[in-house]
Amino acid sequence: MKQPKLSFWQIWNLSFGFLGVQIGFALQNGNVSRILSDLGADLSSLSLFWLAAPIMGLLVQPIVGAASDRTWNKLGRRLPFMLGGAVIAAAAMVLLPNSSMVVAFIPPMLFGLLIFAIKDAAFNVTFQPFRSLVSDMVPPEQRNLGYSVQTLLINIGAVFGSILPFVLTNVVGLDNASKAGEVAPSVVWAFYIGATVLLGSVLWTVFRTKEYAPEQYYAYKGLDSEAQALAEQVRKARSLGEKLTDFWQTMLSMPKIMRQLALVQFFSWFALFIMWTYFPAAIAQNTWGVGVEWYNGDYINQMGGVPAHIAAAKGAAGDWVGILYAGYSLFAVLFSLVMAKLANLFGRKFVYSMALLAGGAGYLSFVLFTDPTMTHVNLLITQVEIPKGALGLMLPMVGVGIAWAAILAMPYAILAGALPPEKTGVYMGIFNFTIAAPQIISGLIAGWILGSVFENQAVYIVMLAGAAMVLGSLAVWLVHDKETAS
Repeated sequence: MKQPKLSFWQIWNLSFGFLGVQIGFALQNGNVSRILSDLGADLSSLSLFWLAAPIMGLLVQPIVGAASDRTWNKLGRRLPFMLGGAVIAAAAMVLLPNSSMVVAFIPPMLFGLLIFAIKDAAFNVTFQPFRSLVSDMVPPEQRNLGYSVQTLLINIGAVFGSILPFVLTNVVGLDNASKAGEVAPSVVWAFYIGATVLLGSVLWTVFRTKEYAPEQYYAYKGLDSEAQALAEQVRKARSLGEKLTDFWQTMLSMPKIMRQLALVQFFSWFALFIMWTYFPAAIAQNTWGVGVEWYNGDYINQMGGVPAHIAAAKGAAGDWVGILYAGYSLFAVLFSLVMAKLANLFGRKFVYSMALLAGGAGYLSFVLFTDPTMTHVNLLITQVEIPKGALGLMLPMVGVGIAWAAILAMPYAILAGALPPEKTGVYMGIFNFTIAAPQIISGLIAGWILGSVFENQAVYIVMLAGAAMVLGSLAVWLVHDKETAS
């Protein structure tokens, strides 16, 4: 039985919840280093704190993927996990910037790290099924379109989430400078708004999408529903040890193309982790001229705190990080509009490789933008005075945005056609290892490299990220993609 094509708006509704999830991720990526620094973390230790994110992904996504493969209830197959994860994620987003309020019970840094881990785990529970939902519901001939629409929504959300603290400071008028041990009000309210939109958008997908019943799904995928039901009964009867053994065997028998994509993923996500962790410090140091000593907790204590002009510079740089993240997300949106057509015309490998090369060039050029001359910039929603170098940093974001769009779509478009439909969820979860593992490695060594090799000059570790992205571009050519025009 041939799986029916979906309308554009049906495909849109499938992924609409990703809009809110990505708003949450954008707020996390742009502000968690800022929050943790405000709560007392040293620069060289930030990458270790950020390990919570990939570790949660590594633990949660395969479990959720496998569980959603076996879940069939009135709400659906993937939708129950999206809804439950969104509720917890929204609650954690409200709690994270308020970590200092519980200082009487637990150190705010420890509480902030705990909530960060819970929030990221909930994010993973929410967004992992979105990948599988597209594979479930969208027929093969619409797969590039399905993942491109998902990428479009992800990046619209990223633009909104990235600029939110900046808007709340420069348009609404909230303070962007933090007090000792507290988080800036603009960041706190940004997380409140993000939590609300996250929950609302996921509810839209849950109530506007009707998943196929098991019999329909198996028929569309060319599977015997009775055989699948029997296999599910056998799985339920297995002991925990047998289930773990089965999971391990599933990992070992993964399609070859997953291993080939893993190398590309390693270099891509190694670089992205560095960007999310160290962009705020790199911009403050390289463009706003904030000395590295103001990221050293011992030095700050010796000086009796951070002077007002340094706090203002760090706050302005932190806000501008959001604008730059919005920039690369916007460029990713624009590229995602043509990415499917380019992939059909030139092949997915070519588009994927050139996109990563553009990202690498963007990171490598970061060091060039150091002009401290203040310039007046009209952003339509407000006007600001920033260093010329900060304005120039928008140019590298073009390449970063192109790479980001490809990273979000191309591996999944390549992979989806190579996965057995009865194990799509578990394999998509296992594939997340290729996202989490490089981030864990980056988190373990990036802080040491920054402190011991680059003497806490964060711009140089951003250039290291550029070199990694270029290697990822080369690794794409080792992938054997047989469906280059599907």
